[in-house]
Amino acid sequence: MLNSNTLQNSDAALPQARRLCIALRAMNSEANLEKAKPGRPIVLVGLMGVGKSTIGRRLAQRLQIPFVDADHEIEDAAGLSIPEIFERFGEAHFRDGERRVIARLIDGTAKVIATGGGAFMNPETRSLILGNAISVWIDADLDVIVDRVARRDNRPLLKGKNAREVLTQLAEARNPMYALADLHVRSQSTPHDATVNAILEKLACLA
Repeated sequence: MLNSNTLQNSDAALPQARRLCIALRAMNSEANLEKAKPGRPIVLVGLMGVGKSTIGRRLAQRLQIPFVDADHEIEDAAGLSIPEIFERFGEAHFRDGERRVIARLIDGTAKVIATGGGAFMNPETRSLILGNAISVWIDADLDVIVDRVARRDNRPLLKGKNAREVLTQLAEARNPMYALADLHVRSQSTPHDATVNAILEKLACLA
């Protein structure tokens, strides 16, 4: 399986893929987008606030494949919002439902799936994603994430807590797991389209 380190260190072994990446940077042509289009799901993982849903929606639009937000699917299945699920049943119940929903979404068809920040921590879910999808870790500087999560008040793990402290702890615990993803892309405090372009370049390298 290709991971971000493999991609970064394999230019000599993959000259064709490198040329494709350079071409994709130079021109966003329909042919290059077709080469980047996968035959299986693309699953976005990473901490809350890195922009998985927005980036995923735009990535799917560019690739002309469906987009699914796993959190929205969980809410639809439960008939409750995620904060309500946490409050009524606890995190363990939520994680079990999350695992089942993601297993249903990874059905072998091409689509972009945005997952919640904790989904990849579940060993079963992680194994399913790594074995049956193209996983993309979207990463960002802590300052960028803190700024983004401050704009919304529906994060159960942050309720009544210092966002920076919680996110620092989550990053320390989760980043080693996120690093197992096939691709690693950093999201900057720039328009999300820049991150979408970076993902498209790396997908083209996998073609």
